[in-house]
Amino acid sequence: MNLKALNNKKSLPGPNARRIINIMKNHSYNSTFMYSLVISRGENCTIEDVDGNRFLDFTSNIGACPLGYSHHDIIDVLSEYSSNGAYKIAGQDFYCKEHAELAQKISTILPHGFKTFFINSGAEAVENSIKIAYRKMGPLPGISCHGAFHGRTLGALSFTSSRPVHKHNFPEFPVKRIKFCTKPNDPEIDVVESLLKENKIAFIITEIIQGEGGYNVASKKFIKNLRRCATKYGVPLILDEVQSGIGHTGKWWAFEHYGIKPDIMSTAKALQIGAAAYNKKYDPGEKSVLSSTWGGGNRIDMAVGARIIDVIKRDNLLDNATKMGNILRKGLEELVGKKGVIEVRGLGLMIGLEFDTKIRRDQKLIELFERKLLTLGAGQKSLRIIPPLIITKEQIEEGLEIIHHVLSRN
Repeated sequence: MNLKALNNKKSLPGPNARRIINIMKNHSYNSTFMYSLVISRGENCTIEDVDGNRFLDFTSNIGACPLGYSHHDIIDVLSEYSSNGAYKIAGQDFYCKEHAELAQKISTILPHGFKTFFINSGAEAVENSIKIAYRKMGPLPGISCHGAFHGRTLGALSFTSSRPVHKHNFPEFPVKRIKFCTKPNDPEIDVVESLLKENKIAFIITEIIQGEGGYNVASKKFIKNLRRCATKYGVPLILDEVQSGIGHTGKWWAFEHYGIKPDIMSTAKALQIGAAAYNKKYDPGEKSVLSSTWGGGNRIDMAVGARIIDVIKRDNLLDNATKMGNILRKGLEELVGKKGVIEVRGLGLMIGLEFDTKIRRDQKLIELFERKLLTLGAGQKSLRIIPPLIITKEQIEEGLEIIHHVLSRN
C-alpha cells in the first residue's frame, strides 16, 4: 500500500450505511457501536460494507471469526445445511450428531478428564461455570479481579469490574475483588491467600488476558499463585477463555502459556457457541441442574465450530498465530514512546496498545477506520488488535503501514 492510497480517504459512512444506521437509531437501543461500519460481506481477512468499502479486519469480530470470512471449509458446512430445515432444535431435550461431534472434538483440546455443557454465548458460559462451582461449594462469595470482564448477565456481571457503566444500579452476587497482577513483584500478589484463609469461598474466577479490561496480561507468578492457593484451600479455579480460547494466543488456551490447568472454564466466540467445561469431579451428577433451551441446539453453529477445530489443526494455525503475532508485536513496539503510545502487550494475535489518554485512543480508532483498518477499543484507553488466525505476513505489514501512518499524525 503506497502513501497515495493511505491518503485517499473516502467519506464514511456511505449513503446505504447512513440509511441503515438511522433506522437502527430510531428503532433499536444504541448499545456499544464503535463506528459507522455496516457489514455486508467478507472474504479472507477483509470486510466489505453496504457501500462497497473494503476494510482490513484486525478484530475478527472480537475473535468470533478465527478463519476470517468465506473460508472454503466453512462455506462447505453452510452449503451442507442450506436445505436442512431442522437447523435449530431444543438441544437439551433432543440429541443431534452435531452436538456429539463438537463435544468429542473439543475434548481433544481440553485438559484430560473434562466434560462440556454447551450454551448460547460467552456470558452464559460464565453463568454455568459459576453455577457448577456453586453447586459443589454452596452459595458463598466468589473471588474475581479488578478490571475483569465476564459478561453482562447478572451473575457474570457480579464478577465483572471493567467499567462502571456496566454495573450501575444492578444487583450483584457476593464477591471479593483482588488486583489482576501483571508484574511478578506486585505487592498484592499474595492477597488471594489472605482472603482464602479468612473466608469461605465458592470459587476464584479470572481471565489470563483481560479482554474488555484492556488486554492486560497476567504475570505467570500471579496465575500460578492462584492455582496453588485454589488447590491448597479446596476452591475451584475458573478460567474465562471466552475471548482468548481456540488459538488466538498461539495455543488452544491462554492458560497453556502458564503451565497450569483450571478446574472449570468458559469459552465461546471462536467456538461459535458458548461452552462451560469442567473437570469431571465437578459434574453436578443430577439431571436438570444445568439446562438451556437452545444450548447444543444450533446445529449449524456447532458444525461450524467443529470444522474450525479441524482446520486449525490441519493448517497449523496455532503456529501461524505465534509467528504473525511476533511480527505484529515487533512492528507495534516501534511506536512505544511516540504519539501517545505508552505500551504494547499481549500473547500471539491478542495484542493491546495502551495510549496516554482515552481521547487520543478514540481519535486514532476512528482514523484507522477511515483508512480502512478495523480495530476496537478496550479498557479505559487501550486499542485491541485480534486478527483472524489465517492472517498473512503481507496483511500484517499492510495493517502496520496504516497504523504507523495514522499514529504519526497529530
